[in-house]
Amino acid sequence: MNDIPILLRRKIEAMILKHVLDVITERTSREEGEAVIGETCSRSAIEQGKQLAAMLDHAPDLTDFAAIQPNWTREDALRIEMVEATEDKMDFNVVRCRYSEMYKEMGLGDIGHLLSCNRDGDFCIGYNPDIELTRTQTIMKGASHCDFRYRMKKDA
Repeated sequence: MNDIPILLRRKIEAMILKHVLDVITERTSREEGEAVIGETCSRSAIEQGKQLAAMLDHAPDLTDFAAIQPNWTREDALRIEMVEATEDKMDFNVVRCRYSEMYKEMGLGDIGHLLSCNRDGDFCIGYNPDIELTRTQTIMKGASHCDFRYRMKKDA
């Protein structure tokens, strides 16, 4: 699984999902197509989170999460400016997102949030549901940067 860079994996997935979106749109509606793509990517992200958590002998915290972050940044896929990282808090900004650039080049910029951005919070559900993500903006939606703010839930 970790042999293929995530950026390449997302490109391959998007090439297939574009056709799935087209077929569902033709058969029902664009709204239904986007709902199916969104749910599919959400389930995939949760599963990936569970797989990575299973590799540890404890419930992952944000230190563990920081340790696996290179999976997503590999091959300069994301340029990150770290703000703060502790066991309970991880704040960073993404200042370049090649995922967004790739989806736009593929003509899929309008659903890039379904293919990638929405996966970020869903990943936590599988990895450790006590990790919460707050993000108010993304490059995919036109912002200058993505503001990732992860927290361990207080009652965890």
